[in-house]
Amino acid sequence: DFRVCNATQNLVGVGIGYRAKAGWITEGWWHIEGSSCKTLIEGPLSSRFYYLYAEDAERGGRWDGPINMCVAEKEFKIAGVSDCVARGFQRAGFQEYDTGEQASWMVQLTDDPATGGVPAAPGTNSQ
Repeated sequence: DFRVCNATQNLVGVGIGYRAKAGWITEGWWHIEGSSCKTLIEGPLSSRFYYLYAEDAERGGRWDGPINMCVAEKEFKIAGVSDCVARGFQRAGFQEYDTGEQASWMVQLTDDPATGGVPAAPGTNSQ
């Protein structure tokens, strides 16, 4: 599983990017309430690198990074990461997470946006 935990008190919208067999995919939005977690990808992870972009729906802050990928205002699943604007999407900077080929991973979003994630320990519930 790839889980995202929202350690803030605000609603957060999250998008994820990853490489599938057919190429790059970005999808979202997952809406994660304050002090809760959501699983974005279920089952053992098939890629080593995953990319996250998140926005604080209430205060407008964001957790981003240097990797440009495509997003949309509404729910989306977009193939490819080039020509975002020309294809009618927006471009957002995603943060890369190297899972080290772990089967599961968890990222915690805090009030002080920081990079980093930790392997999710098997059999533990991080909520």
